[in-house]
Amino acid sequence: MTSAAGNLDEFGQDVWWLVLAKVVVIFAFLVVMTLFAIWYERRVVARMQVRPGPNRNGPFGLLQSLADGLKLAFKEDIMPRLADKVVFFFAPVISTITAFTAFSVIPFGPVVSVFGNHTPLQLTDIPVAVLLVLACSSMGIYGVVLGGWASGSTYPLLGGLRSSAQMISYEVAMGLSIVSVFLVSGTMSTSQIVAAQAGNGTAEVFGMTWHLPAWYGILLIPSFLIYFTSAVGETNRAPFDLPEAESELVGGFHTEYSSLKFALFFLAEYVNMVTVSGLCTTLFLGGWRAPWPLSLWDGANHGWWPVLWFTIKVLLLLFVFVWLRGTLPRLRYDQFMRFGWKVLIPANLVWILALSGIRVLQNGGISTGARTGVIIGIVVLVVLVLALVALQRSRRGAGVELPPVHPDGRVGGASGFPLPPMNLEVPPSPRAKRVIVERETVPTGKES
Repeated sequence: MTSAAGNLDEFGQDVWWLVLAKVVVIFAFLVVMTLFAIWYERRVVARMQVRPGPNRNGPFGLLQSLADGLKLAFKEDIMPRLADKVVFFFAPVISTITAFTAFSVIPFGPVVSVFGNHTPLQLTDIPVAVLLVLACSSMGIYGVVLGGWASGSTYPLLGGLRSSAQMISYEVAMGLSIVSVFLVSGTMSTSQIVAAQAGNGTAEVFGMTWHLPAWYGILLIPSFLIYFTSAVGETNRAPFDLPEAESELVGGFHTEYSSLKFALFFLAEYVNMVTVSGLCTTLFLGGWRAPWPLSLWDGANHGWWPVLWFTIKVLLLLFVFVWLRGTLPRLRYDQFMRFGWKVLIPANLVWILALSGIRVLQNGGISTGARTGVIIGIVVLVVLVLALVALQRSRRGAGVELPPVHPDGRVGGASGFPLPPMNLEVPPSPRAKRVIVERETVPTGKES
């Protein structure tokens, strides 16, 4: 016997061994998805570049990711001499734990029977579950910043600062893109958002009844596009992988890391990819519900089949991550930040304002004809404003002069794109200061 999840009273009733089993299954799912995503990315990019990719370890090279993990585990663990050892150790742990915790509120399927116990295929749910995911991603920034600072080196510090600015900026856009889902569904619970996307809605326009799609990815397509773009930037993936720009910062905030500590940062990045893909599936793609025409089958949304639909949707979103990496070049840092603050966030605010106005008109008792006319007028006004802005930029860009080239080869300088200070020094930690003072006070010369 199964039923659709969506009632918060169904959570918190499980026996202890069932809760423990859910924790183990989610952990195993994320680890396996990470190993598969690494292999998946290498094979897809190799296919795009007309080369074989990993094909030695295991069938089709499926064990290559496991071999890389074992190799990292047996590598020498190097600790920089000037590093803050405590913070240097806990930084990757913070990033990894927050990445795993965020997946605890993602629903995999409906209520099923496990050895006679009826339980939803979800670890837990709360009325503000989506905010929990955003809070976990915010805490993950601390791991990146602390890892860059604790390394005691200039380039990791620059990578950590870049990453913190990038993740905070694009997390604002991501949070605003989810507001429209809250407005339409009327809830922040992940299981109830999935339940709200069941079936199809209806709307009356010019006296005719129109069937609206149930998935918010179609109904709220601007929010869906902005969310996924922000998710790519927030997870530091290409073309937004500025904190790891090899030509400028060697390897970014984890330059000084090796062995299992580096593996934890690597694991956190791919788990974050799976998490934002799972949240995108939950908020915009109907969650674990089967897509059309599979939804015409009565048993598609019952039992254990929804786990398969959920996994397929997550893999398709992961493919888009890989597709972007193999297609688009890396953006310049100032272009990237300008795109987040001057394009995504203003577009989000305009869309939320328009959607709020539409909701007010729908609930205000206004006639259908007047409501439709106002909505069409708003859409036309927004299109005209965007067209005028694009035309003004094209005219202004026609007369732009090339930035000056300095004798040392730098382009732009003070009048162009920003350059970091070349004499940047990492502020030492209090423990490192004590060590330096002790070493200076101890005589190092040999007695004559």
